[in-house]
Amino acid sequence: MTNDNNEYVDGRNSSYYDKEIDQNEESRETVATVSGWGLSLAMHAIVLLLLAFVVIAGRFLEEPIPVTAAHVDPPSPPLDEPKDEIKIEDKYITIPEEEIVPDPVVDNLDVEIEDPETEDPKVSEVTEPKGREEAVAASENGGSGAFMQIGAASSAAGPFGHRQGGGKRRALGKYGGTRRSEASVSAALRWFKRHQSPNGMWDIDGYPINCTMDGLKCEPGQSHTGADGDAAATGYAILAFLGSGHDHRTPNKFRATVEAGIDWLVANQKADGSFGDSRNYENGICTMALAEAYAMTFDPKLREPTQRGVEYILRMQGGDEEAYAGGAWDYKRPGREDSSVSGWCVMALKSAKAGGIDVANGMTGAKNWFDRTWEEANKQAGLNPTDPYTDVSIFPYSKKQGGDYKKIQAGSLKSGDGARTAIGLCVGVFLGEGLGNIKMESMANEVVKTHLPSYRSFETTNQYWMYYNTLGIFQVGGDRWLKFNDVVRDMLIEAQRKEEGCFHGSWDWETKGNDYHGAKTGRLISTAYCVLSLQVYYRYVPLDGKKPKLPAS
Repeated sequence: MTNDNNEYVDGRNSSYYDKEIDQNEESRETVATVSGWGLSLAMHAIVLLLLAFVVIAGRFLEEPIPVTAAHVDPPSPPLDEPKDEIKIEDKYITIPEEEIVPDPVVDNLDVEIEDPETEDPKVSEVTEPKGREEAVAASENGGSGAFMQIGAASSAAGPFGHRQGGGKRRALGKYGGTRRSEASVSAALRWFKRHQSPNGMWDIDGYPINCTMDGLKCEPGQSHTGADGDAAATGYAILAFLGSGHDHRTPNKFRATVEAGIDWLVANQKADGSFGDSRNYENGICTMALAEAYAMTFDPKLREPTQRGVEYILRMQGGDEEAYAGGAWDYKRPGREDSSVSGWCVMALKSAKAGGIDVANGMTGAKNWFDRTWEEANKQAGLNPTDPYTDVSIFPYSKKQGGDYKKIQAGSLKSGDGARTAIGLCVGVFLGEGLGNIKMESMANEVVKTHLPSYRSFETTNQYWMYYNTLGIFQVGGDRWLKFNDVVRDMLIEAQRKEEGCFHGSWDWETKGNDYHGAKTGRLISTAYCVLSLQVYYRYVPLDGKKPKLPAS
């Protein structure tokens, strides 16, 4: 190794060695500088990461973390293990045959009520209560109120009485109605609906063409084919719908049908208040239909037509000062007492009074006629009933001016032979005669004893008398009604036409028993009498009071 500039140190060139040292020192300074910046950058990165973590973690705390459910396959079924063999043996048991009881009377009959949906999109505008709460029979001849309670000494009924809802179901179960009887009523109402004319009326001889069902058409009526018959038939049909609670304002299945019928009656009422040919028979029926519709709804548009109808009936009533009349009605002007005509006029006045319509002294005059007629006729017939459980009495058909009542023996109830005991019984109910009254009890005994149809005897049953008989006997109730209902209800159900087509839901009129003057009016009137009879359970609240036993047979 030399010591000059080119000498070697430890075997290396000295100048070269000094340059290498300088380069190494520069490298170390550069590395140190870079390392410092890197450390600073790393520290800043860590701080930024921590801040980001704090922000992100805060959001996770505020918002729920979505969780995805993992799908786990169900475990494999266990391997079948050998089991002991099971021996199956046949077992034989005896099931007793079901005992079929035809139409039993039950206390809690669950009857399906008609669907309340309307036939058209028109919605009822009624918002006021559908009637008054006070009972009709607040006094002897009845107070005012929407009514369905027509006799005296009865408890108060609601606006519709038993015609709708739960009251209807309870009345059916309590008084002997059945599912089959209500099915018959529904079928009859559908029959009336199918045969209504486009203008709203029911046409005695033209109604068959309104039915669109295939097959043989119903036969047209043969009598009263003019204005009087059409008015009466329309009134009957409306009464049938109202009897089941179907009015023209409350939303119900037949609302449009009833409204059209009522509108036709109002439009065809004469200026003097009469209907048809102005006979009191049709006036009573049509005014009664308007009065019931008004009492059930208090529709203001019906008040004036109902009042006019009532005023015409009052003008046609015989006055007390006329010895031959005394408060009764004839077909036209007073001069003859006709029990059949008077019955419809009394029912019309009572229905109107129920809705608050002014009936003046009409009911008082009718009561005077009823009392005097019963007393005179039974005296001439040699009857003096005193025992309400067994004795009988009659009510006569008619009396001409200055004449005497035809002497009628009890039990002679053939058409045209004088007696109208069933009508007298119904008139007594509408006039407020209560149970225990010797007139009512003895007439009820007479009806059950002499005019009770036998089962399956529809062809020999006078449907006009049947309507009055059913309404009257239902009102007096008790054992008499149980006996009467068990026969008439099933007889009507079985006799109703059930084949598909135009006749379905109606009743025949050409029978041996329908020899009264109105029978040939035809299927409209026969169906009306039959369906009104099957509605008896809920049309009117029955009289309260003692229930006499059946008379001795």
